[in-house]
Amino acid sequence: MRTSKVSRDTTRLIAALATSPRKTRSSQIRELRRFTHDGAAAGASAITQEEEVNGTQEDEPSTLDRVVNSRESSISSSSTRKRKRVTDTLTTSSITHASQTTTKQPSTPLSESATPATSPTKARRQPAKRIKAPDGAITVQPPTGWEETYNLVKAMRQPGGAAYPAVVDTQGCAHLHNADSSPKDQRFQTLISLMLSSQTKDTVTAAAVARLTNELPGGLNLEAILDVEPERLDEMIGKVGFHNTKTKYIKQTSVILRDKWGGDIPDTAEGLMSLPGVGPKMAYLCLSVAWGKHEGIGVDVHVHRITNLWNWHGKKTKNPEETRKCLESWLPKDKWHEINGLLVGFGQTVCLPARRRCENCLLAEKRICPARVVNRGVKREAKLEVKVEGDEVEAKEGLDVEEMEVTAGEVDIGEGLHDIEDIGKRKQRLGAK
Repeated sequence: MRTSKVSRDTTRLIAALATSPRKTRSSQIRELRRFTHDGAAAGASAITQEEEVNGTQEDEPSTLDRVVNSRESSISSSSTRKRKRVTDTLTTSSITHASQTTTKQPSTPLSESATPATSPTKARRQPAKRIKAPDGAITVQPPTGWEETYNLVKAMRQPGGAAYPAVVDTQGCAHLHNADSSPKDQRFQTLISLMLSSQTKDTVTAAAVARLTNELPGGLNLEAILDVEPERLDEMIGKVGFHNTKTKYIKQTSVILRDKWGGDIPDTAEGLMSLPGVGPKMAYLCLSVAWGKHEGIGVDVHVHRITNLWNWHGKKTKNPEETRKCLESWLPKDKWHEINGLLVGFGQTVCLPARRRCENCLLAEKRICPARVVNRGVKREAKLEVKVEGDEVEAKEGLDVEEMEVTAGEVDIGEGLHDIEDIGKRKQRLGAK
């Protein structure tokens, strides 16, 4: 079979360039150079004749040139990679890794790629915030999550909860009236119980009310208080705090009720606060218990202290009256009646003034209360001191200032004092001269 010279040269070239496992790259390069040097002229002449026969263009590169150039480029690049093995290896691996990442990356739907999945985060609890209106009025924005806090405390105050039973549940002022008495006498008994309870333990108050009921002729009613001598009345309530001053206030109040209110207690907060020694706390509690009118919140030291621990006022309130105004600005009115007994019992059993029992509290367990105590450490005895006319009264751990039984002495209440709650406070702090 006859073949053209170009075909024979091509066959010989391919045979010479065929990769042999025994030949090194250097020998291949030398063989290629020798072949191209010896047969350059003959190859060019043969290719020219073949192109004339086949009608190819002179400027088109020949097959031999393409093969030789391709092989030289391959061998040259191989030699370069051998000299720069470290650099080329890193580059090649990077390119390979990038190509694999590009080709093997699974396709993602447009909707999923546009909205990346994020784990839901719990909303941060914000304290109450005070907002000042253009007219100067200040309102309080409720703290976030207050309903959960309220409901958890309510659950702890139910039978079986950590804050049940409490002293206030059985011996609070709302439970000290005699169920066998007339409604008018029951209302009067509630008012007297509240006046006796200031800065006195509930147990001591309950004992004093029981003694009045048993020893006064006809029981505890307006006529019996009007007829009893002040000395005898003071003796019967001698266990309560500041009994001398309370005796004077009770006698004055009885006269006012007889002369101005027809023998009954006032049915408005303003009327109750007009009585000697009756302040906002007593007035709203008495109005709620005795008349069933929930026109305000009765804020005592427990409600004042605990709501400040929870940051329910936007800023720390200075006294119970300021606390009352803040709570009434945002707390739903249907909770005004129950919040006092709810937090008083909670403060007597779990959230004590001197040593809070956070290990028994659901608010601390769920990390809701910002004032929770963790790793309390060594138990220490807390002491409170109250100065009364130069005498010092020491309060042991767990005893509240309001429930403190003061026996060191009495103080003379000046004209600048209106509420029994102010007994024992320094005159310069109250503005009295």
